[in-house]
Amino acid sequence: MTERYRERLAGVLSCYDRIIVTGTLPGACYAQGMTAFLSARQIRIFDYPRFAEPLRDRVRVRAAELARAAGVTIEHVAKSHIRKEGIVAKVLARRGDDPGLVHIISAMEACDSYKPWHDKRTHRTFLRPDSGKCLHYYFYFIDAELGLIYLRVPTWCPFRLQFYCNGHSWLARQLAGAGIGFTLADNAFLRIDDWARAQTLADQLSPADLHHILDRYAEQCCPMRDAFAQSYHWSFMQIEYATDLVFRSQAVLQPLYQQLSRQAILTVKAEHVATFLGHKITPQLAQEIGSQFATRIEGACLKHRFGKSSIKIYDKFGLVLRIETTTNDVSAFKHYRLVEHRHGPATRALAPVKKTIYSLNDLRDILRGCNRRYLEYLSSLDDFSAGIRALHRLTQPRVINGRNVKGLNFFSRVEQTLLAALQRPGFNIAGLRRANLLPMLAGRSPATLTRQLARLRQLGIIKRVTGTYRYYLTRPGRAAIAAGRRLTEHTIIPALV
Repeated sequence: MTERYRERLAGVLSCYDRIIVTGTLPGACYAQGMTAFLSARQIRIFDYPRFAEPLRDRVRVRAAELARAAGVTIEHVAKSHIRKEGIVAKVLARRGDDPGLVHIISAMEACDSYKPWHDKRTHRTFLRPDSGKCLHYYFYFIDAELGLIYLRVPTWCPFRLQFYCNGHSWLARQLAGAGIGFTLADNAFLRIDDWARAQTLADQLSPADLHHILDRYAEQCCPMRDAFAQSYHWSFMQIEYATDLVFRSQAVLQPLYQQLSRQAILTVKAEHVATFLGHKITPQLAQEIGSQFATRIEGACLKHRFGKSSIKIYDKFGLVLRIETTTNDVSAFKHYRLVEHRHGPATRALAPVKKTIYSLNDLRDILRGCNRRYLEYLSSLDDFSAGIRALHRLTQPRVINGRNVKGLNFFSRVEQTLLAALQRPGFNIAGLRRANLLPMLAGRSPATLTRQLARLRQLGIIKRVTGTYRYYLTRPGRAAIAAGRRLTEHTIIPALV
């Protein structure tokens, strides 16, 4: 598709979009590990709540300290339908995008926990997995490298963190640092002065740099290093990778997207979705494949789902055609990597992608391949968008030199007879004059025919040879007349019989 529309594209960019990372304390993130942790410190299992309460208070005190230092007020959200992003957007509109703490939001939400348990049969006392609700803090920052981020911190053990950032925001700061001009709207680039250089920068998002930033915010907002003598392990919870085709004009993208999305709805099957995402259909996943078409304020979105992964296509601002692969389980994808074995040396083999953030570079190639396969499929579909634009141009009224010129009406008998006469094969060779048409259009005066020919010239149906009164059909005119006659004679008339 990038080849087909090369002249109409401003640029193409592939980049990470939404990245959500989970932070866990390795020795405390599962019940057996926490049981061993308490036992090693000679803390009774049934004293687990007493151990966790001071840590809860520590998080609350740290949130109050950060809020006081930044001059912000912790805002509690009690209702689930209130969008935290909307609250932060209003704060940013007043505050600006200078680096630092933007806002802190608190909310009561579900969390993982443990429950002390004594097994009367084995006489063992241990912690069992449990769930409940606790107060969570959302710390929103403008990071100098990543842009807007948030860290979600629960106030109850085992303190499983959630971190969000956006790859497009990170790339915007890289472009600014490299002196490359751009226009960013929401999370899409509408203009970049050097697309090739931008792609090179987009491929340089480093897991080591991301790890350093994650550790810094975890230590700042959830100081648990001394309590557990461990640092956080970071793994992917959700990740999106987008390929944007940025068009020069909305007039090109809008009819193209309507046509592609309509054909994709009708033609994409389950085996296609599996191929796009590099999977195979198994009996376990057969019920988890589907497609969904949704209309949003921003536009229409077509989404194909396979298990915990999906690929979708949508338009942004009428200029950007985005293909985006999303997964909530990166281990669903496989690649060749070094695999450690319980017995024997490590070997290279096809294995699931590790969930650690250090799989970032491998995931880039895998998810880009998903977008590429979907884009190749879309390229194989018929493109009627040029015909759609031509039909709109020929049938819509327009103002030319201060006068209203009505468009073609393919259902008008007067129009049909004139267009049929223009389509005679002999006129394709020698052209036509008004005198050639008059015998074929009985009852039409020369003055009326002159006005009709002038109107067809203004609509681009015919063109006049310079210095003569001889006319030829234009290529759009020939296509429009052929399509109109075929539609009328082979579809509408038989349907009315």
